Amino acid sequence: MQLFTNIIITIIALQHIAFMLLEMFYWDKPLGRRVFGHSQEVAKLSKTLAANQGLYNGFLAVGLFWGLTLGAEGISIKTFFLACVLIAGIFGGMTASKKILYVQALPAAIGLALLLLS
Repeated sequence: MQLFTNIIITIIALQHIAFMLLEMFYWDKPLGRRVFGHSQEVAKLSKTLAANQGLYNGFLAVGLFWGLTLGAEGISIKTFFLACVLIAGIFGGMTASKKILYVQALPAAIGLALLLLS
């Protein structure tokens, strides 16, 4: 169960690396505009905000990877960062797009539940 939980946490961390890259480097490029559904004008106006948001996603990923490297001693670190991902996903789902509930909050909730059960 612990191996499966760590695989889920790794997937969540990798997702946040992808979010970071999309938000920091591809926000106003065709890929970023397609993923986020923004026009060129909106992407250009919000590029700095997106880069800031991407940086935070990178911090979440690093925190999850840090917890994973600590093994059993990293449970509190993994719990904290999964809770941060979950809260951010819920907030994003309520304020930006319902899709965020499924892409970010749901995996975090599953990872957190598995972590607490293992």
